[in-house]
Parts: sequence; C-alpha cells; structure tokens
Amino acid sequence: MTTTSSPERAPLTSDARTRLALLGTAGGPNWWLDSPRCGISSAVVVGDKYYLVDAGAGVGPQIRRARLGNWESRLWGPLDGLRSVFLTHLHSDHVCDLNNILNNGLANGLGLGGPVSVWGPGDRGALPPARPGSSPTPVAPDSPTPGTRELVESIARTFATDYNDRIFENGIEGTDGFITGHDVPIPKEYLADPNGDPHPRMSPVPFYEDDRVRVSATLVRHAPVFPALAFRFDTDDGSIVFSGDTGPSENLVELATGADVLVHEVIAGEWVAADFPSPRDPVNEAIYQHLIGRHTLIEDVGPLAERAGVPTLVLNHLVPATWPVERWEEAQKGYSGRLVVGMDLDQIGIGAA
Repeated sequence: MTTTSSPERAPLTSDARTRLALLGTAGGPNWWLDSPRCGISSAVVVGDKYYLVDAGAGVGPQIRRARLGNWESRLWGPLDGLRSVFLTHLHSDHVCDLNNILNNGLANGLGLGGPVSVWGPGDRGALPPARPGSSPTPVAPDSPTPGTRELVESIARTFATDYNDRIFENGIEGTDGFITGHDVPIPKEYLADPNGDPHPRMSPVPFYEDDRVRVSATLVRHAPVFPALAFRFDTDDGSIVFSGDTGPSENLVELATGADVLVHEVIAGEWVAADFPSPRDPVNEAIYQHLIGRHTLIEDVGPLAERAGVPTLVLNHLVPATWPVERWEEAQKGYSGRLVVGMDLDQIGIGAA
C-alpha cells in the first residue's frame, strides 16, 4: 500500500510513453476561493498525441503548462497534438471551456495534427421532471436537451465570425470538417427511460479506435443528468478509466476491472451536510440530495476500487476543492492499492517508461 499526496508537493512527473495528465481537479461549477485547482479536465497522453477528457475552466492554459503538444509555440501548439475530446456529461463544469478549445483553437494549433472529433452523450430525449409545486419554463424549447453533436455544431455557428475572419485573413485551408461532434452510440434499449434511477445495468460499449487508443463507454449514475458516461482507454501500454460524475456504479466496476488506473470523482459528505444544514428549503434539499446521492463519498470510493482490482486509484473532481488533503486520504480505507489524491498537472505513467 502506497499513499501519494501532500498539500505542498510538486506535481507528479513521468516520462512514460503513455500517461495520465491531470489538467484540473476541482469539481463543481463554483469558483472556489482559496484553491489553486482548475476546473475538471484530464488527458490521456500516448507519445506525441493526447486525448482530452472533459473541458473544465482553465483547460487551455493547463494543456500548455502540462507541456502537451507543441507547447513552446505561441501559434502552432499545443493543440496540434490533440486527437479527440471525450465529454463524460454535459454539466457546465465539464464543458464550459470546450468553446475556448474550439474557438481559440485556430490560434493554438487546433487541426494541425488532423481533424479533431468531440465525443459525448447524445440528446437526453426528455426534460427532467420538475420539482413538485414548480412549473419552470425550459430554455430553447425547440431543442431543450441537445447532445454532443448538436452542442459542437452550435459552438461552430456561434463563433463563425471569428472562425471565418481567421480562415479567410490567414488563408487557412482544410478547415471544412476539422472539428466534428459525435454522440456516443449507447444502445437504444438503455436510453429508453432518461428519468429512471438508478441507471440501467449494461456492459461497456467500444466506440472509438485509432492507432494509439481504443475507447469504451458505459452509463453511470448522475441523475437527473442523462446520459452520464464513464470512459475506458486501452493502449498498448495499459488502461485508464475515468468515472465521470457518478454515485457508486456496478457498470463502472465492470468497466474498470483489469485497468491499471481508475480516475474517480469524490465528494466529502461531511462538507455537504455543513454547507446545506437542516432545516433545508426545497431548493437546498434538492441540491443536497443530488450531491450525496449522485456522487461518490470518500468512504465509498476505496471499496469500489478494491472490487475493480485496480492497482492505482486517483481521486479527481474533488468537492470541495478546498478540503484538506489528509481528509481525502481517508479513501485509502477498504483499498489495498496505491492512492493518489490528484493535484493539477500530475502526470502518472502507464506501463514502461
């Protein structure tokens, strides 16, 4: 058993060909005071290429600070090394800087390494149920629950002025189709009830493969958000699994079994109870129930990783981002492997260097 964490430690480093890079480790859409953690985002790095998982606040500069792609170039990197983006779900803290990756991308090497695809959940298909006694009006009622494909198309339309100014002024060729959005093809039978809870039990679905990675997905529990996904990246050097936002999930245990690293979200139940003390009004009660029921508590994440048999558990999407590191280390209980309390810019090698 090894525990790697310290509030003052330098980021972990690795020269391995395949490695996990934590770009941002803070969970939630709040702008945390007194925390240096950026919004949630990670990368799977394989040689000189990398794959982005989620795009939280600050991800663009963090990619350069992590020295990915052609990070020394002001104009031609670091997005030249980006192959694809994978979104676990469409909550704002996971996608808020996707527009910056795509919109600022032409000035930072986007597309120089070939077309970039963005993969994530499809259209939810129905609005979540309203809280009893309320009757909210949906935003964009003509398409109130767009999926990833529509999200990316909307971003491109929104920023078309900037794209076209740069393309035409600089004579950039080959931009047609250099960014594409795709909905992860979860079988329809598992998507029939978007308001069901818990999520349907299913086995992982492979959906993406190139010369460096093979990616599979499964549904996880983050209701009322649906679909919410976890991803597994298999490479020639080993495997990395990302839980996304979820409560304890049998689907995730199956996805992570046999992997080398499990990157798992975690929340401090004690902090939630203190932040939303009783008695709670209906709005605060709804938030409280979501936080404790659709995320994974410190005491639950270690036993889950033990069941999956992963040798390394990396805690990520930390809520709150200001919680003392030694409190996160309590996740070691029930887990016999190596625990890493993630810090921004940590890099963890997979397989031989």
